[in-house]
Amino acid sequence: MANKYDENNIKSLSSLEHIRLRPGMYIGRLGNGSHVDDGIYILLKEVIDNSIDEFIMGAGSRINVTVLDNKVSVRDFGRGIPLGKIVECVSVINTGAKYDSEAFQFSVGLNGVGTKAVNALSSYFTVTSYRDGEYATATFEKGVQVGRVKKGSTTEPNGTFVSFIPDPELFIDYKYNEEFIKERLWNYAYLNTGLTIEFNKRIIKSQHGLMDLLDKNVGSEGLYPIIYYKGQRLEFAFTHTANYGESYYSYVNGQHTSDGGTHLSAFKEGLLKGINEYYKKTWNAPEIRDGICGAISVKVQDPIFESQTKNKLGNTEIRSWIVNEVKEAVIDALMKNSDTATALSNKIANNERIHKEESAVRNGAREMAKKVSINIPKLKECRYHLNSYPKAHEKEALNSMIFLTEGDSAAGTINKTRDVQTQAVFALRGKPFNVFGRSRKAIYENQELYNIMVALGLENGDLDNLRYSKVVIATDADVDGYHIRNLLMTYFITFFEDLVTSGRVFILDTPLFRVRNKKVTVYCYSEKEKDAALEQIKSPEVTRFKGLGEISPSEFGQFIGEDIKLIPVTIDSMTQVRQKMEFYMGNNTPERREYIMENLR
Repeated sequence: MANKYDENNIKSLSSLEHIRLRPGMYIGRLGNGSHVDDGIYILLKEVIDNSIDEFIMGAGSRINVTVLDNKVSVRDFGRGIPLGKIVECVSVINTGAKYDSEAFQFSVGLNGVGTKAVNALSSYFTVTSYRDGEYATATFEKGVQVGRVKKGSTTEPNGTFVSFIPDPELFIDYKYNEEFIKERLWNYAYLNTGLTIEFNKRIIKSQHGLMDLLDKNVGSEGLYPIIYYKGQRLEFAFTHTANYGESYYSYVNGQHTSDGGTHLSAFKEGLLKGINEYYKKTWNAPEIRDGICGAISVKVQDPIFESQTKNKLGNTEIRSWIVNEVKEAVIDALMKNSDTATALSNKIANNERIHKEESAVRNGAREMAKKVSINIPKLKECRYHLNSYPKAHEKEALNSMIFLTEGDSAAGTINKTRDVQTQAVFALRGKPFNVFGRSRKAIYENQELYNIMVALGLENGDLDNLRYSKVVIATDADVDGYHIRNLLMTYFITFFEDLVTSGRVFILDTPLFRVRNKKVTVYCYSEKEKDAALEQIKSPEVTRFKGLGEISPSEFGQFIGEDIKLIPVTIDSMTQVRQKMEFYMGNNTPERREYIMENLR
């Protein structure tokens, strides 16, 4: 019998009620602070974005950020919210000045939601605006105003102060990770030269914008000095390294577009045209771009993003002027520095030589692959993919993931419990080949590495045809499992660096222990959690999970469902990562053995 459905079932929620009932629509995932994209960091971002917009409009060159005991405070020195609208600007949805192009020309947050969501999702929220010797303060709890607006005179300089505490009823057992915050604030500094950010008494400031960003990630690996350009609406920087693949950092109005978009495509096209015109050549894109590390930032008055997450720009009208501006800037830079021009041409010539050497091996691998067709052995496919999906299934495509797991046992457990719409499984045959120090031919000479590349859609060396939104390494929490993780990470960083730097690679976090009695079952992800469970549960039975295959499918489903715990693989400095790879994965066995013996517990 169908459930009753009539006029009484139809409900209208206020904006505040809707934000608190469906927070994911406004800030994405909730989380507990262990992931860089968890909601508590989005709340901070929404507040800082308003301060950044003030700086972009030429008002205020300093922002003070404090995070102490989960209480967040942000003070800017911009124009300050108009005192008579202070309540509306932080509590009434679709209210703000971002709709007025005279007040804000370049902004990501154009829908008038951001700060209202922060207010609604905070147990405590206060805002104070200082304008021309006067101030106004309003305080809220869970989005509801507490008391009246306080007003008066002040000697404080103009600007806005916001302080909030994320609501612990929504964000369970959360904690801010200062490293995640620092990384985000450094990105603000790189994208806004001249801005000073003080974070918990530490100064974050960039003098050379995107050049500083690249220098941090490339360092001494650059084959020539970074080529840098900054115009009114466009800023970019690039250099080449001896590494494989392409790596880009792209931004629109300060928003990191991890999936690129029309601005990044136009940058690549302008780069190709500029280099070919300068050298009077007809090089193909792979010869020019292999080994490149680049960054681009563009200001767009009305940005159109292809998804709610704002990861990919869709504006087509910006392509032609970006292509032309990049082309002319590249030609100008090469004409002014002959040493750089020589180093770049040598790199491209080397790329040509390597690609010719790889061609025969690649063709052989493709012939072998035709025998197994698209049905790659050990791959259990899902229905929706990132690079091809009906518009009606955008959400599924953005949630698509592939688990790279060790052996048939673990793969079998995942396969029985996975969501076949969005989750694929690739079973590894033992430990992958260590590719450190190897050329790209190693991929085509090793069947498993080749199959991983094809399964992910990385045959062209870039992310344009990436088939999954997330690549999840799912190995056992033992020595062999950690070794496989390192081997896979070495593979991705060596040949597909952009996959890692764009935030696509994750580690599946599964419980190490199960503590239970006849009434209660608790899954623990650490020794500390296990000890806490032992104190709470009477007459407990403790199980140590040595491998994924030991967890029954009936239990395992919850660990890859809605509450899946994914640890993002993040990189602060690619140079430092390669130094670590040299030590742990290189040919220095005696040094490693000595290190292990000294640190063995």
